[in-house]
Amino acid sequence: MSSLAATVQNIFDEPGCAKNGSKSEAERKKGCTKQLQPGSAAGGCAFDGAKVALQPFTDVAHLVHGPIACEGNSWDNRGAASSGSNLWRTAFTTDLSETDIVFGGEKRLCKAIKEIIDKCDPPAIFVYQTCIPAMIGDDINAVCKAASQRFAKPVIPINSPGFVGSKNLGNKLAGEALLDYVIGTQEPDYTTPYDINLIGEYNLSGELWQVKPLLDELGIRILSCISGDGKYREVASSHRARAAMLVCSKSMINVARKMEQRYGIPFFEGSFYGIQDSSESLRQLARLLVERGAPADLLDRTEAVIAREEAWAWAAIEPYKPRFEGKKALLITGGVKSWSVVAALQEAGFELVGTSVKKSTKKDKERIKELMGQDAHMIEDMTPREMYKMLKDAKADIMLSGGKSQFVALKAAMPWLDINQERCHAYMGYVGMVKLVEEIDKSLSSPMWEQLRRPAPWEALAKAMEQMQSPVAAIACDPALAETARRARKICVCNTVDLGTIEDAIYAHGLRSVAAVREHTNAVGGCCQRRIEGILVSEPSAMRQAAE
Repeated sequence: MSSLAATVQNIFDEPGCAKNGSKSEAERKKGCTKQLQPGSAAGGCAFDGAKVALQPFTDVAHLVHGPIACEGNSWDNRGAASSGSNLWRTAFTTDLSETDIVFGGEKRLCKAIKEIIDKCDPPAIFVYQTCIPAMIGDDINAVCKAASQRFAKPVIPINSPGFVGSKNLGNKLAGEALLDYVIGTQEPDYTTPYDINLIGEYNLSGELWQVKPLLDELGIRILSCISGDGKYREVASSHRARAAMLVCSKSMINVARKMEQRYGIPFFEGSFYGIQDSSESLRQLARLLVERGAPADLLDRTEAVIAREEAWAWAAIEPYKPRFEGKKALLITGGVKSWSVVAALQEAGFELVGTSVKKSTKKDKERIKELMGQDAHMIEDMTPREMYKMLKDAKADIMLSGGKSQFVALKAAMPWLDINQERCHAYMGYVGMVKLVEEIDKSLSSPMWEQLRRPAPWEALAKAMEQMQSPVAAIACDPALAETARRARKICVCNTVDLGTIEDAIYAHGLRSVAAVREHTNAVGGCCQRRIEGILVSEPSAMRQAAE
């Protein structure tokens, strides 16, 4: 079995995953996700997953070994932010051509590594394997090892060709590369009893910076963030942390579990989305650090910070609650957000009509049931047609999802808010919770939705023209036609006698009884009697005018 195949099998046999642990040995070998069908647009490949998981390391050169399309399709597709170097935003690729595919691309890869070191001199280079060089047999492990010895600089192979599986598998393969080649290779300048790792946190839109001031106030140091706004040396020395918080178990649970196994770093899965979840995560961090030797006063200081921040956040969102009363939200996302954002929306006063669990673990689903009840509507896979119908039927007042679903909401003329990795606003921590409420309120109260729901001017004009051209409109505009239509109306269910015939007979002969009317017309059916009686009691002037 090849090294890559062995790594994939090892990932599929992840004891830290409750869903995977409940399967039989044969089922675990099949993997955690349904394999994609050729031609389907069902999310990223393994290479894409590895790239988005590691690209937020800001001072590392990320070199894609493959055709230029692989780099172009994956570059900057996650809205992470950096407080330092912007080298990570430079796209490096070997740009393999047909000639390289025939004769091999290893020499081209060596040349690219040397050029990056000469021009940028990064602390490390991550080399990503893609489908084509993997299929033609390029050995990037050997090339990276030789380059590391030649240039005295870490050159890390990331074996994650797209054909091996899904984006989530690529996340885990990236984590395995960190465990094999990076974590534990350097020592920090100093350590403290307050050092922690954040695993599976990508600093989307800079949201980590909304929580970091609170940690700084408590004296808690983020020794390493894997990988949002991370630095190579930080992750290389992350094995000296005292505790860890796992933010997204779907992507990095193998890293957290193996760091606990190898280095004794306890971890828990938490969330900084929502007021109560943020408070609970701070408490958990403080509790683990105290258990690992930090001063006990950390617990009291943490509670003081929590009390202050909660009071501020609740006061800030209180004015919005009356505006959200009775409002319903549909959450189409996945992973940790499938339950963490649910808590935030409930705190804002929303009723959740459903949340997507397509990318959620068994533990995520259990937390959803704790928040929404045992009968929670958990959506495994919702088609755009079903989303549209739910919004159009007003079963939800707003949809929170990724960019791929925004056009469904716009077509239904319903408010929508981006909650996925491409978002422009940060929603983490107490400040982020208030920001989330503000953005939801802006979307719900925007006057554009009322305008979108009105018929377009050309549609209203077309409808008016259609009505004017209809027979009903023509009759309404012509009194003579209207009178003719009135007199031609059948007076009863037998449809044998029209109103005009009855009125003419009554006026011409001065008839005053049903029997007399029947003698002069063919209204002899029993069903006509009540209608004739109604005509007889009408004004004589009306009948006279009708006869004339």
